Amino acid sequence: MTRLNRILLALLALAVPLSLLAGRVWLDPLADLPANALIIITELRLPRAVLALLVGGGLGAAGAAMQGYLRNPLADPGLFGIAPGAALGAVLSLWTGLAAQPWTLPGFALIGAGAAMALLALIAGRSGSVILFTLAGMMIASLAGALMSLAISLAPTPFALSEIVTWLMGALSDRSWNDVAIAAPLCLAGIVTLLAAGRALDALTLGDEVARSLGINPARLRLLMIAGVGLTVGGSVAVAGIIGFVGLIVPHLVRPLTDGRPSQLLVPSVLAGALLLLIADCLCRVLPLAGGELRLGIALSLLGAPFFLRLLLRMRNGLA
Repeated sequence: MTRLNRILLALLALAVPLSLLAGRVWLDPLADLPANALIIITELRLPRAVLALLVGGGLGAAGAAMQGYLRNPLADPGLFGIAPGAALGAVLSLWTGLAAQPWTLPGFALIGAGAAMALLALIAGRSGSVILFTLAGMMIASLAGALMSLAISLAPTPFALSEIVTWLMGALSDRSWNDVAIAAPLCLAGIVTLLAAGRALDALTLGDEVARSLGINPARLRLLMIAGVGLTVGGSVAVAGIIGFVGLIVPHLVRPLTDGRPSQLLVPSVLAGALLLLIADCLCRVLPLAGGELRLGIALSLLGAPFFLRLLLRMRNGLA
């Protein structure tokens, strides 16, 4: 285990207990705890913390893998169209009113993610072309976004419209162990799949021809990327809605602390993504807002947009 991974694990070991104490109702372990403290921790805050770790880790791994695969430091998991596809499925469940039934909303989201994955694989074909793969993902994302806008504009009731807009903002509030049961197998399987692609991603940094000469199968690598990103992003969107910029920010934060190889970036991105989302969710809980809790997706967008602008300015200055 590298020194960076040990540091990130130590920070997570400190952040998780603090996340169980932080909230509108602070739990002071040195003072008399309220009678319902155990219920607050085990049924409200612990599943929320576990989801933050799963979602953050999955999005961090997806972002690091995508940046290595596309060889583009501005790549983000939403670029493949899988996140918009999952969001479209969830929006349809809210639009039809079926989301009132247990498991329906995450089920629709996973169907949407699966459909986007299948469409991406179908359009990209067996060529292994990164450009075609990227353009196909952008087309799927654009189509899903347009259909979501159509669903919002044709919302059957004001309540459905409010539910759709609120859900798309992304949050971990009011989540339970049922949501953990949905996200855990998907996110963990996706992370393992992306880790398995690490060696191939390293070879790809040397160029397509060199990667092929080293025995890398472009079609197999593409399928690993579709499956890994699809599982992590689909599982995340199914339980938390749209949470952007994690996959963009995290690899940039940890890359200077590694040797730059994609395989060495994946595990630190998992740990740093989990840490970032856990801390951000804690801040959303404790910030005093009159209208209620700040949505996690909004908070990360407010953090990510300036970060993205800074990257663009650095790239512009580098090209000047």
